[in-house]
Amino acid sequence: MKLLTLFGTLLCASSALAGSSPHKRNVFNKVKPVLEKRVANEPFKHPEIRKRASGFLTDKSKPFAVNGTGIPEVPFDIGESYAGLLPISDSPDETRKLFFWFFPSTLESTPEEVVIWLNGGPGCSSLSGFLTENGPFTWEAGTLAPVQNPYSWNNLTNVLWVEQPVGVGYSQGTPNITNEVELGDEFRGFYKSFIDLFELYNWKTYITGESYAGFYVPYIADSFIKADDAKYWNLAGISINDPIIGDDTIQQQVVILPFVEYWQNLLYLNDTFMETIRKHDAECGYSGYLEKYFTFPPPQGPFPLLPDPFSTDKYICDQFDNFYAAILEVNPCFNIYHITETCPHPYSQLGIVNTGDYSPPGAEIYFNRTDVKQALHAPLDSNWLQCTNINVFGNGNDSSDASDTSPGPANDGVLQNVIEYTNNTIIGSGDLDMLLSTNGTLLAIQNMTWNGAQGLSDYPSTPLYAPYHPEYNGGALAGAGIAGVWTSERGLTFYTAHLAGHELPGYTPGVALRMLEILLGHVKDFSSTDNFVTQSGNFTGNSTIYKRGAMEMFA
Repeated sequence: MKLLTLFGTLLCASSALAGSSPHKRNVFNKVKPVLEKRVANEPFKHPEIRKRASGFLTDKSKPFAVNGTGIPEVPFDIGESYAGLLPISDSPDETRKLFFWFFPSTLESTPEEVVIWLNGGPGCSSLSGFLTENGPFTWEAGTLAPVQNPYSWNNLTNVLWVEQPVGVGYSQGTPNITNEVELGDEFRGFYKSFIDLFELYNWKTYITGESYAGFYVPYIADSFIKADDAKYWNLAGISINDPIIGDDTIQQQVVILPFVEYWQNLLYLNDTFMETIRKHDAECGYSGYLEKYFTFPPPQGPFPLLPDPFSTDKYICDQFDNFYAAILEVNPCFNIYHITETCPHPYSQLGIVNTGDYSPPGAEIYFNRTDVKQALHAPLDSNWLQCTNINVFGNGNDSSDASDTSPGPANDGVLQNVIEYTNNTIIGSGDLDMLLSTNGTLLAIQNMTWNGAQGLSDYPSTPLYAPYHPEYNGGALAGAGIAGVWTSERGLTFYTAHLAGHELPGYTPGVALRMLEILLGHVKDFSSTDNFVTQSGNFTGNSTIYKRGAMEMFA
C-alpha cells in the first residue's frame, strides 16, 4: 500500500494518504491535529475512585512500579501503575523489547480483563493516546498543565498502553519485520511476557486502537486466535476508531468530494475550483464508483480495485491532495484530523511532527525529558519521538517496502476472522475527520463479508446516546446527549461521533467511554440511557430532563 510511507510522517495517531504522492506543495508539513481545552483551576478529584489493596504488586512486578506522586508536572497522585520494557520472546538471547505503561482499574473489585490501547502511524507511540485521549491524566495541546481525566479508561478496567512495534518510542531493538503478520507474532511474544510478569493467566483481553491500528489490531487479534491458547491470549473483543482497514484509493479518494461538498459552508472553496474538481472526479471514475457500490445492502461480490491515482504524471486523480492544498489556501491552519479548527496552531507536549509546527522558546518534548524517563523506568539514552523517523517494517533498514503489498484486513479475511471469532467487534468514526472519513470506512466495510453476508444492510441511523454527567473537571470535558448514530449486524457494531475528529477518545471522551462499556459487556448498546458504570447512581442534576427526552426518542 502506498499510504505506508507517509503514515510515518504524519501525527502518530494518524493514518495517511498514499506515500508515493509527490506533494510538490508540501501540504502535509503544515497541519497537526490538536484541540485546545480549558485547564481546571484546581486538581480534579474523582468521587468514584476507591483506594484498594493492590493485587499487582509482587516481587516480580516491583521493579516496574511507578510512583504515582512522582510524575513530572503532574500535581496529583495518578494512582497505581507499572511501566518498563519487556522482551518480545522468552528466549534468553532476546534483546528486542517493547515499552508499556499499565494501569490497574480504580474499581473496588478488579475485573479479570485487560484492555490494550494502540496508536498507529505506522511507527507512532501509544503514549500519544495516553497523554491526549484516554489516559489517567491528559495534557492537551495549547494548555499550560496536565489535568486528571474523569473519563480515563482505567476507571472502568485494567488498561495497557504499548509502544510497538520494535523501533517505536522507548522500545528497544532494530526493526526486522516486513509485514503485519510478523508484527502480530512480535506483539504476541511481548504479551506473553506481560501475562507472566503479573500472572494474569486466562484473563480476557480486548485490543483497541485507532488509525493505522486498523491494521495493527486485527492482525494482532488474528495472531492471538491462531495461537489457540487462552492461558495467554484469551481474546474477547476488539475496537478500532477512524481506522484504515482497506484499499486507500477506495477508502479516501472515492469519498472525498461528497465529504467536502457536505462541509462546504465550513470550508468555503470557490466555485471555479469545485467545478474543475467535480470533472476530475467523474473522469477518474470516483463518482460512478460511489454511486454503484456505496449502497446498503451492497452489490454482492468483491468490489473492483481502482487505478492507482499516482500511476500517471498528471495526478488529477489525487483528489485528496488536491482538496487538501485548496483548503489550506483558505484556512492555513486547517486540521485534517478535525476540520473545524483555525489558526493559530497550539503547541503540543508530544513535540513537533510536521515542519512549521509552532514550538515556544525552551519547549521540551514531554516523554523525552530525563525526569520523565526516570519516572517510567525508560532508557535514559533513548530519543523519544511521537512518531519514529525509521521504517518499522524496514527489516533493519529504511528502504524496505515489503508491507506495501497488504490489501488491508477488511479485504484479506483477517478482520472477518476476528469478527466471526469474537462476535464483539466495534468500529467507530469521527464525523469531523477528513483523513479517514466516516463514509470511507463504511465503503470498506461494505466490501467485506462476515458471518454469512456482505456489508451492512442499512446505513447507520439509530441515535447514539452519551450519558449526562457532573462536570468534575473544567480541563477535561465530555459532551452528552445524542452524540452520533450507530448500527449493529452479525457481531459488528459501527458508530459515529458527530463532533469527533480522527482521535475520537480525545475529542468525544464520553462517547469513547460508552463504547468501552459496550465492548466489555456492561451496557447493551449505544441506545442505552443508563449512567456510566463508574457514575454514582444518585446523580441527577440537569440530566433528568434530557435523559427523559432521550428515552422518549428511543421508545
